[in-house]
Order: sequence, then C-alpha cells, then structure tokens
Amino acid sequence: MRQSLADEPEYLCLGIEGSAHTLGMGVASSRGKILADVRDSYVPPLGRGIHPREASQHHGEVIDKVLGKVLQDARVKPQDIRLIAFSQGPGLGPCLRAAATTARALSMFLNLPLVGVNHVVAHIEIGKLMTGAVDPLVLILSGGTTQIVALEDQRYRVFGETLDITVANCLDVFAREAGLTDPGKPWLGPKFDEVASKGSKYIPLPYTVKGMDLQFSGLLSAALRKHIGGECSLEDLCFSLQETALSMVTEVGERALAYTRKPSLVLTGGFARNRRLQSMLASMVREHGATFHVSPHEYSTDNGAMIAW
Repeated sequence: MRQSLADEPEYLCLGIEGSAHTLGMGVASSRGKILADVRDSYVPPLGRGIHPREASQHHGEVIDKVLGKVLQDARVKPQDIRLIAFSQGPGLGPCLRAAATTARALSMFLNLPLVGVNHVVAHIEIGKLMTGAVDPLVLILSGGTTQIVALEDQRYRVFGETLDITVANCLDVFAREAGLTDPGKPWLGPKFDEVASKGSKYIPLPYTVKGMDLQFSGLLSAALRKHIGGECSLEDLCFSLQETALSMVTEVGERALAYTRKPSLVLTGGFARNRRLQSMLASMVREHGATFHVSPHEYSTDNGAMIAW
C-alpha cells in the first residue's frame, strides 16, 4: 500500500512555467505544500493580443528577478532544491523555449534532475491538490485549452474538447473587436463579463456541439456580424454570446459526468473564475448527486507552483 504524503521523505521542486504570457516560478514540496509562487506577466499593447516573440523577450528580461524572489519567498537556498521542472507544452514556442532554456541551465549548474511537465496536466493536478477532490472529472478552460478530462487506467483521457478556438479565446477576441478595453490586463474576460452582466435580452446565435466536442469560431463570427450590423445593443450581444458559449460547455460537461459517473467535477484554468459558468455547472452537478469544486483563482491561472507540484 502506498504511504501517505505525510509519511514520505520531503523534498523540494522548483517549477518554471512559461507557456504563454506569464513567466512563473514556484517551489513545492513532495508533501503537497506550496512554499512560494512568483510570476511576472507580459502585457501586450492596448488592443493587441499576445505576440509570442515579444512575450518570450519579456520572460528573458525578468528571469533573474523572478528566480531570486521565489527562492527568497520560499526561504530556501539553491542547494535545498532536489528537482527542476518546466512547462514542456503545449504553449507558444518562443515562450516555452525561454522556460526550458532556464530550466536546463539551472539543472546543469545545480546538477539536479530535470523533468518536463505537461502544462494541462499541471493545471489539473494543482486543481485537485487545492480542492481536495478525489478522482474528479476535470473541466479545464484557459486561453489555450477547452477540454474535459478524467483519469482512467492511470492515464488522463480527453472526453471532449474544442475543435477550433477555445471558449476563452472566443469571448476575448469578441471583446477586443468590439472595442472593449481593460488597460494593464493581458485578457479581456473580466471586462467582457462586466458588459454581459448588463444585458438581458437573448439574441439567437449558433450553438455547435458535435457529440462531446465543441466549435466556437462560427459562434464568434455570427456575434461579430451582428455587432458590425448594429442589430442589437452590445450588452445584449455579450450576454447572448456568453449564455450560448457556456451552455455548450455545460452540456458536454453533463454528458461526461453522466458517462464517467465521477463523484465530483473540478473547474480549473484561467477561465474558471467566470461566475456565470460556475453557477451553471454547480446546478448541473447538483442534479447528478456529485460535488462541484473550483480551483482557487491564484492557482487557476498560469503559475510555477503547478509545474513544481
């Protein structure tokens, strides 16, 4: 029988996250303690999305600062670390290379083992750690991921995913094209939510669910055409776009929960903070007699602690 985490020898891992706009470093112990989590995010010019090369240049400029701060916050010295981990993918190539190069250099300098970590699995595992959920169905939604997965036969199985763009990207692109701005923020999701909360009239939009998979590009195009044509208020259009997109996500989540019969559902990823989605999923999960968990916001967005853990 496997020992509990509390009975095992404790060692520390330094994790480096650099799959997109955030360079994050964290220190985690093998007993499930997060000792430090430091990050620095690239913020694109107003009205623009993330440029991979510019984001990677940002990572290179702040690496020394972030590394020094994470060791200071964890109150450890480099020789206390026993393992180096880094985000191996998926992500933006130039950004991933910046993180990987740093990890390799530290591994060689400190003569420590080096482990590449799947970015999506890291989101899943930190969500399970922080919520305490056991054997859950996991819905991970972020700028680059829309997937519903579960552990089956010691492997994560994808039960449904987007076939084109992610739900977060759909709403973010619409917000940018509609002229919504949120200075100093890499994503426009919170600004979109604010405008959507003021709408009340539902405008019919394409609803595309194919079995367990989803498509959002047609939904985005239709919403943009209605905005350009001035057919309805921006508030009602944002409200309708959000209701349609999140209903699609909730439908595949319900189908996966019914099929897997998992005891709980964990929502994680940067888009997990969407309050409307939380409400829809909570109602659905309750009807199936399962429990609903939301990964804490500070560990839902990209961070080094999840890579370390």
